[in-house]
Amino acid sequence: MSGNGSDLNGWGIDNDYGVLRDVLLGKPDYFEWRPISQIAKRTFNNLETLGIKYDHQLAQRQHREMVDIYEACDVTVHLLDADEGLPCSVYARDSSAMTPWGALITSIQTPFRRRDYSLVTKFYDRMNIPIWNWVTAGHFEGGDFDIIEPGAVLLGYCGERSEEDGARQVAKWVEAEGWDCIVAPIPVAFVHMDGMVVMVGPKTAVACVDAMEDYVIDWIEARGIEIIPVGYRDASKLGCNVVALGDDRVLSMATNADLNERLTAMGFEVFAPDMSMFQHGGGGVHCLSQALRRDPVEGSAGQA
Repeated sequence: MSGNGSDLNGWGIDNDYGVLRDVLLGKPDYFEWRPISQIAKRTFNNLETLGIKYDHQLAQRQHREMVDIYEACDVTVHLLDADEGLPCSVYARDSSAMTPWGALITSIQTPFRRRDYSLVTKFYDRMNIPIWNWVTAGHFEGGDFDIIEPGAVLLGYCGERSEEDGARQVAKWVEAEGWDCIVAPIPVAFVHMDGMVVMVGPKTAVACVDAMEDYVIDWIEARGIEIIPVGYRDASKLGCNVVALGDDRVLSMATNADLNERLTAMGFEVFAPDMSMFQHGGGGVHCLSQALRRDPVEGSAGQA
């Protein structure tokens, strides 16, 4: 099934690097820093030493710049409703995951975010986007649903956010659809699998191999995928958390200076806005963005 299957009313993705057509973001109206992850906790523990503080107006401007980049790249931006009781729902990757079979509604473990599913469920209902499944066995979050290529999904869990029971429940559903799926534990410092591995193009991924299990690296490389390595230090600060826009374009962040330079040298067009308010709060551009519709790529159903 392609990402444009008629039974999904035109919605869905079966890859994470084809041309991005529609993306779901959260409104930052009530965004503020909360200790939602090890990354955010590190911020709180080092506020005085680092000399940083939360600036809501700056966060609003940074989010607007990200939206402007998407729109300049002809991506239609959809926004979740803002809710003052859910200040971290701006990280739209976590409350759901888009699949070739419909939306997966996830189960967030963090107390500040456990009701995020209410916003995303209303969105899918309003847009007439079918819901594929709801996670019920433990917790599992969208950042740990990592489509490597059509037919292959990498699922992660660190325990503090996604849990093994939740990941394995999702794996059974994926395998029942005829896709290959692998489940792997990840270091809690990376929060989600998309903090360690993200596809940026056909057969091309950015990844922190220093933090990955050997069998995961082998599984990826066995598919002929080239890994652009990102060091542990950079990756633990969301250095892998980028978004493929398709057609050799990547949405990155200003802090990823080394990766941005390497991607540019490889022929990618790189957009690198300052997203510091959201990075310090626990997530990068991939965490902020849930792809809703991408063009099919080679290997997709109906493709060569």
